[in-house]
Amino acid sequence: MSSAMGSTISRRRIIVQGIVQGVGFRPFVYGQALNWGLSGFVLNDSQGVTIEVEGTSEALDGFQRTLSRQPPPLARIDSVATEAIPPRHEHAFVITHSQKGAERQALISPDTATCDDCLRELFDPTDRRYRYPFINCTNCGPRFTIVQDVPYDREKTTMQVFPMCPTCQAEYDNPLNRRFHAQPNACPLCGPQVQLHDQVNRNSVGAGVAEGMGGDACVARDGSRDPDPIVAASQLLADGIILTIKGLGGYHLACDGLNTEAVQRLRQRKHREAKPFALMVPDLETAHQLCRISDAEAELLQSRRRPIVLLSRRPDCPVAPAAAPACNTLGLMLPYTPLHHLLMQSFAQSIAPGCPAVLVMTSGNVSDEPIAYQDDDAQARLATIAEGMLTHNRDIHMRCDDTVMRIAAGGEQFFRRSRGYAPEPVSLSNELPLPLLACGGHLKNTFCIGKGRQAFISHHIGDLENLETLTSFREGIEHYQRLFDIYPEAIAYDLHPEYLATKYALDTDIPQKIGVQHHHAHIASVLAEHGLQGPVIGVAADGTGFGTDGAVWGCEIMAADLTGFERLAHLAYMPLPGGEQAVRQPWRMAATYLAQTYGDTFLELDIPFVHQLDRPKWRTLSQMITKGINSPSTSSLGRLFDAVAALLCLRSEVLYEGQAAIELEMLAQSSHYVQGGGHASQMKPYPFIIQYQTPAKLDVTSMVRAIVDDIQQNLPVHEIAMRFHCTIAELLATACLKAREQTGLNMVALSGGVFQNRLLLEQLMLCLDAMSFQVYINRRVPPNDGGLSLGQLAVAAARLQKR
Repeated sequence: MSSAMGSTISRRRIIVQGIVQGVGFRPFVYGQALNWGLSGFVLNDSQGVTIEVEGTSEALDGFQRTLSRQPPPLARIDSVATEAIPPRHEHAFVITHSQKGAERQALISPDTATCDDCLRELFDPTDRRYRYPFINCTNCGPRFTIVQDVPYDREKTTMQVFPMCPTCQAEYDNPLNRRFHAQPNACPLCGPQVQLHDQVNRNSVGAGVAEGMGGDACVARDGSRDPDPIVAASQLLADGIILTIKGLGGYHLACDGLNTEAVQRLRQRKHREAKPFALMVPDLETAHQLCRISDAEAELLQSRRRPIVLLSRRPDCPVAPAAAPACNTLGLMLPYTPLHHLLMQSFAQSIAPGCPAVLVMTSGNVSDEPIAYQDDDAQARLATIAEGMLTHNRDIHMRCDDTVMRIAAGGEQFFRRSRGYAPEPVSLSNELPLPLLACGGHLKNTFCIGKGRQAFISHHIGDLENLETLTSFREGIEHYQRLFDIYPEAIAYDLHPEYLATKYALDTDIPQKIGVQHHHAHIASVLAEHGLQGPVIGVAADGTGFGTDGAVWGCEIMAADLTGFERLAHLAYMPLPGGEQAVRQPWRMAATYLAQTYGDTFLELDIPFVHQLDRPKWRTLSQMITKGINSPSTSSLGRLFDAVAALLCLRSEVLYEGQAAIELEMLAQSSHYVQGGGHASQMKPYPFIIQYQTPAKLDVTSMVRAIVDDIQQNLPVHEIAMRFHCTIAELLATACLKAREQTGLNMVALSGGVFQNRLLLEQLMLCLDAMSFQVYINRRVPPNDGGLSLGQLAVAAARLQKR
């Protein structure tokens, strides 16, 4: 499309901000400028990408339409500013070298799944990168996990030790090639290589195993052809061996997902008794064999971000029961690196015909530790778990766990936001008054660092319960500060004095320190991601959070904006006998609720829970409550779910966080009511009482009494579980209705880990919709404590702005 002869020539300067560096944006601009017959230049600078284009008005308009509507796959355009400038009468369009210090402000793209173009080359026998497990281009591959510092150039990544061969260098230098300035660009002759090791002795075992199998071959750096360690690894997996596999952001522990003995062995060695394992399958067709998958779930599974997606398990699913014990869902992901694609293809060929290829792919760690990402560390920590290690010599600079998501309430919901999303920022509606750091919570920790209108939420750090995770937290903060040139002048933290993240904040020399109440931060995270200031009616429901009165909060209805909140109502306080022990042993909360409802006469109730109750232990517990020994007051909705699960004899002790509540939800989902698509308003709720004080108390002792009556009448437990869920939805909706009458507010924000319960979330949203509320939930960060840091940052910014 060349410009018409004689037409008026004009010139425009276009400044594009967002994720526009290191994602093929400049060559895309170059190609479009040539396509529209324009002259000028494009360069990276401190604002993002600056373009000057010259030509006819029609050509300039067409160029800008293409720029905004069809950017490269990995680009994210946040803003485009255009101004008219005098023509220079140039005759060419060029890519200009970046201005000095340009990339110091640049956004780093998340790691991204292998693109279709690279996949075609990967499996094309005529291509020079045939079966090369590190194939990538500007549209895919590692980014965040290999970046050591900025600017984002090869010498600032872990690829610096791999000089490009002449052919790769020519691709890298060609603006019309999709590998133009692709920093991880490599091929079998000049790039990283895969090795298969004996985990115990670190001997290379891939060649021997592959030779014994008559396996495929791969090209080594010296040009010789050696048996393919990936093929060898797939055969070992098919034989029931547990392998450590190096991925993008760390190591996985892998085994055959259909092999019950191998899965149980992995559980025992990893010390992970019951929490479900993630599974990898080669393609969507295999995923459909295991789970019921909606169109939205299929789209999420196949997206370039490739999260683990929680899906409804088919009744005839052949996956080993030990992979996800007592669960009606599975966490599935598709391959997201070339190595994964090759491994899954080879594994499918190594197992019995007709069997689906399913690999357990769980984080490479012992439970409660951060994922291993450095080779020596992985060897040391995982040697007692795995029998072999499929690794490679491209270093990982920053660990990054897999993202976990589901489709709920008509959209995407995060359980864990990490690989594929971090460090992509959340855009804020208002400019931050100064650079800020928010430290997050204790469980599922993330931190958030921000400047301008960008909030960079970290990858998943984990539970801050040991030195290794705290070290990972500190290293992550230092890395983000370097990458984004953000050095905080104020720091936000949770009010709990014993949280390690709180202690970190209070120990820093950052001058301004801002404490943010836990549940206020939850609601603020919803406001921040939706660009709202409030006030709203906030419903924050979770397991634990330090309250301003020293109690353990966990079911809070508040009027909140970003600067503060007023507590309007909460679940009536109950003792938490034994503190953390009550979290691990739900029978304690069940007995406590019964005692608060019936008094000591509850021991005479003719129900299975009371029959099974250890009377001596209860007497000790009762004395602790009476004397106020290690029995703090709690308004936790999470603990109420635990209590009902124990009361129905589902689980008296939990093996992982939230297990009792998860199993209670699964029980409710099996009810005839849910199978028929019922609405909470169509099922008569159990009775409850709202005591109108300041704040109001949500009293559920009458509900507990009614549940006991249903148990005594031998009603099906799945119907009791469903009625309980509908009651909680009705209770919270009624509390919001009363809050609207009190405040005049009509917007409701829901957040907190309890809203990972899809059944409760959707039933509550139906109730609120019927009451004509405008409802907002977390969509860009998790509703659990993984989203706290964004809320803390938003609150701190608003308070500083108010000053």
